[in-house]
Amino acid sequence: MTSELVINVTREESRVALLEGGQVVEQYIERKRDTSLVGNIYKGKVLKILPGMQSSFIDIGLEKAAFLYVADIMREMEDYYSTFLDGVEDKGLYARTEFKDESLPIEELIQEGQELLVQVSKDPIGTKGARVTSYVTLPGRYVVLMPNVEHVGISRRIEDEEARTVLKNIAAEMKPKGFGLIMRTACEDATPDEIRRDLEFLLLLWDSIQKKKDKVSAPNLLYSDLDLVFRSVRDFMSHDVERLVIDSPEEYDRLKEFAKTYFPRVIDKLELYEGREPMFDAFGIEVDISRALGRRVWLKSGGYIVIDQTEAMTVIDVNTGKFVGKENLEDTILKTNLEAVKEIAYQVRLRNLGGIIITDFIDMEKVENREKVFKAFVEAMKRDRAKNTIYNISELGIIQMTRKRVRESLGRVLCEQCPYCEGRGFVKSARTVTYEIFRKVRKMNLARGTMAMIKANPAVAELLSYEERQGIEEIESGYGIELIIKEDMRFHQENYEITIL
Repeated sequence: MTSELVINVTREESRVALLEGGQVVEQYIERKRDTSLVGNIYKGKVLKILPGMQSSFIDIGLEKAAFLYVADIMREMEDYYSTFLDGVEDKGLYARTEFKDESLPIEELIQEGQELLVQVSKDPIGTKGARVTSYVTLPGRYVVLMPNVEHVGISRRIEDEEARTVLKNIAAEMKPKGFGLIMRTACEDATPDEIRRDLEFLLLLWDSIQKKKDKVSAPNLLYSDLDLVFRSVRDFMSHDVERLVIDSPEEYDRLKEFAKTYFPRVIDKLELYEGREPMFDAFGIEVDISRALGRRVWLKSGGYIVIDQTEAMTVIDVNTGKFVGKENLEDTILKTNLEAVKEIAYQVRLRNLGGIIITDFIDMEKVENREKVFKAFVEAMKRDRAKNTIYNISELGIIQMTRKRVRESLGRVLCEQCPYCEGRGFVKSARTVTYEIFRKVRKMNLARGTMAMIKANPAVAELLSYEERQGIEEIESGYGIELIIKEDMRFHQENYEITIL
């Protein structure tokens, strides 16, 4: 399937949309005030070691200290060679090496006050600081350079075995001693000379980082990754992307110069958008962004899925909705689940959902139907660029998966917690608050003859004054007090104030 990259650049932000068959499947947003840190390399200092968590806090010069886990600490080379374990051939852009022996506690590997070379592997998310690793990777157009790692990997998106063998041989021949290489998807159409030039550039870049490291003290930024516009060319312009359209003349000129120097093959694919209508509107992307923020997504059949995102995981629920089917119940459920599979795979990519994702499909009685849904789900997720692991469907129709989370999801980038419900998605009803007020007044045990004023949200005040007036009158007569109800627009529906006059 052919793809297009559409890039909108303004003074405030850059937005990138990847379209497949005219449909938006991935979106990335980078705001000038909130630029991504992933890929940046720092000289950091160990602030505190947490033996109980086998992790440490690293000062890299940001507001919040970065987080370094024990498995992300590079061992000395002699330890490394004796414990290195070949694992999955391609572990993604920010891979870490697997070891046979991880028994060394963190307090024996690093000490407080020690200076370390670290790279950001995950942006700060929510209340958490950035996650860093000492396994540095430098991504180029065709290869990813891995200093101090003797390893050769091939992108999992290259499926042809003959092509994989050829690339493995090229990598083994070019790889300098003491470095590892991951051959990226773009290698499939590249010549050995193009791959070699890319590798030589990355080696020079690593040398300059090493020299800067020796001259500065921690904390200090040694290398900043490319901005979103340039990363899009580097990471997404594979053979199936037929064009890149950008609406900024200045960025278009910069991209042409960048491509001329590093990626001459993609120059003919660059196109400047000069239409009068805003580009994202012309391509129908603004509508897709709005849909990607909704909690409920309708399916063509009339069924729907509900997506709820928590701090640690995302839960997706599948429902038949208006779809009643034409045959038996099991067939109706299977059709709904299979339709939901495609939409869920699409929404996961579109919203950039990461971490643990649990999908609750409608329960199916037949084992073969559960297998059909699972295989369809695995197949639908194959086009996803992010590393994911999918676990078999359970008897209850639940599929668990993990998806690599490097940056915030689209919803977290574009939205903030609702100040009214505080992120719960619901508030106490006006009637619930009304009954709370009754209990509160009774608990106050006011002296006879006391006059008190109840200030509340208009919805609550209306209930107190009319429908629930009998409750007010019973309290007044029972305690010998007088209650005055006053509505106040400034009050949250759950808040109220009782004042003795």
